[in-house]
Amino acid sequence: MSAIDPTPPTDPSARLGSLRSSIDNIDAALIHLLAERFKCTQEVGALKAEFEMPASDPAREKRQITRLRALAEESHLDPAFAEKWFNFVVAEVIHHHEQLAEGSAGR
Repeated sequence: MSAIDPTPPTDPSARLGSLRSSIDNIDAALIHLLAERFKCTQEVGALKAEFEMPASDPAREKRQITRLRALAEESHLDPAFAEKWFNFVVAEVIHHHEQLAEGSAGR
């Protein structure tokens, strides 16, 4: 039994299908949320490029890691995993910011 559906099905295959359907829906939501996040970070990158600001902000990244680790703990998610995820995303964001800055430098 789980919080998703407290009534156990008589057919484990049906339960497995139901759980997988929930996972698929969550995955879709995560992709949509990541897309929205990257829309915002692209705007940040354009602003940074326009005003020749550095692509990364280590102080903010440190604050975010602290915040996300605490959120992970509250949510019963491994804080180390949350930090790895954040570092992966930030590396991609910085890469985008650097590309935007290179594009601005050529103008």
